[in-house]
This record gives sequence, C-alpha cells and structure tokens, in this order.
Amino acid sequence: MSEQLLAGKVAIVTGAGRGVGREIALLMAKKGAKVVVNDLGGGAGGDGGDQGPAADVVKEIKAMGGEAVANFDSVADFKKAGWMVEQAMDELGGIDIVVNNAGILRDTIFHKMTEEEFDIVIDVHLKGSFNVSRHAATQFRKQESGRMIHMTSTSGLIGNFGQANYAAAKLGIAGLSRSIALDMARYNVTSNCIGPFAWSRLIGTIPVTNEAEAKRVERMKQMTPAKIAPLVTALASDQAQHVSGQIFVARGGEVFLMSQPRPVRGMARPEGWTPETILEHAIPAFSPNLTPLERSGDVFCWDPI
Repeated sequence: MSEQLLAGKVAIVTGAGRGVGREIALLMAKKGAKVVVNDLGGGAGGDGGDQGPAADVVKEIKAMGGEAVANFDSVADFKKAGWMVEQAMDELGGIDIVVNNAGILRDTIFHKMTEEEFDIVIDVHLKGSFNVSRHAATQFRKQESGRMIHMTSTSGLIGNFGQANYAAAKLGIAGLSRSIALDMARYNVTSNCIGPFAWSRLIGTIPVTNEAEAKRVERMKQMTPAKIAPLVTALASDQAQHVSGQIFVARGGEVFLMSQPRPVRGMARPEGWTPETILEHAIPAFSPNLTPLERSGDVFCWDPI
C-alpha cells in the first residue's frame, strides 16, 4: 500500500464485483482510496442478485491493507443510489470519486427488440449513471471538488449490430458526462467517459455467427479488465484536474482520445432551401464526407497492442 496517488480519497465504483469494475476498485484501493464496492450481483441480463461478488472484492481490498465496504443496491433505483452516497459518507468519511461502471446486456436485433429490453438497459446504464452522479453532485458542490468517470462504449460512439438499447444508453452517457462537466466546472468537479475494450462476462454473451466475429472475440480475450483500471484511476486523481468533458478509449495497451461531434461541411443559400435544392446541391456536396455505416470492429480493426 505504498503507492498513494489517491490517498485520502473515497470512491464509489458501481458494478465492482466482477470484471472491469473489480479491477478498478482493486487498483484504486492499492493507490490509497477507500472504496464502496457496489454490485447487485445479477446476471448478465440484470436478473437475480448475489452479494458474493461485492463481498469478495471487499475482502480482497482488506487483505491487502485497504479499506472498503460492500453495497448491494441497484443503481437503477434513484433512492438507493442516494443511500450509496450516504454510505460512503457515513462509513468511509466522505465521497470524492464516482465510477459509473455497472451494466447489463439485452442484445436483440432492432426489429425484434421489446420495450422491456430497451427500458432495462437504459435504466441500468444511463439512468444509473445519472442516479449516482446526481446524488454525489450535491456533496461535490459543497466541498468544491470531485471526480466522475462514466463508462461509454464504441457500440454507441461508432456502432454495432443488435445493440440499439445499449448503444443509445452509452451514447447518452457521453452526452450526460459532457453536460455534467459543463455544469460542475465552477465547483472544480470533472466528468469524463471511457470506452473500455475488455473481455468480460457481458462480452461473452454476444453470439458469434461467423469467422470474422470469432476472430474479433479472440482479440477481445487478450484485452483483460485490468488494463482499463489505470486510465480510470489516473482520471480520478488530483493531477487530472484539468481534464474534463473528454471521451477516451482504453484497448489493451492502447489509450485513445476520441473526437466529439463538430461540423464537417456546410453550405448556405441566402434565399433558403427547398427539399429539391437540398437534394440537388447539399447532399451531393456532403456525400464524400458522410460517415459510413461502420461497426466498432471495422474502425478498431487491428490487433490490440
């Protein structure tokens, strides 16, 4: 416990019983933070519950000399998200860092997706990120400091098949993070997003239907959850005070700063546009710059380093 980058800090890490969240909680604890290890312990689709994963991570942190408490509530419940922040304050003495990592998958091709499959993914990812962040924001404002790190995905930033619910939630999180960064900057609170490439039980549920997808899965298996934690921990530190409103991707040994929507090309007609003139002039002019229908794997197409 000699490396104290986060000494004196208290962090909430949601979905921290397994995978990426677990590795974030462990590394933050190694760097000196006290950690609320939140995990409902449900299945990959959000069903059920198990207190074991969160409790086991707490035991690991305590075994290496750190301090942690378990929380088994669902981030999708606004009131319980508030209790999570209260638990950090009451049992660990404060709240300085929020890592919104909890997530589920309900992948379905869009024309077969049900309302329930859409709603539950939005509730856990997007609403859950709002819930925990909103409750933490009250204390962050009072103390004029705080760090928020949210998990987005290239499924939302770029695209993927069968993940309209997940992509909508993850791109929504990017917008949420940006808005938090703007609103909370006056209180020295930062908010950033990370799109993690890592093999996890959620990724393992995605069906493999062809050789190209099988190769992509093999690449994903090389990208362990532990390789995501350093970027999250760095953004949670005092040294990252000047970094806010950004979107990063962590992929194996690679770290990327992602672009955000800005104008690509423009045309103007002082007399205004009609549908016909748009089709005749604007669309042909824009065509070379239209974003192609690519999937995440089409853009990140090389083997991870």
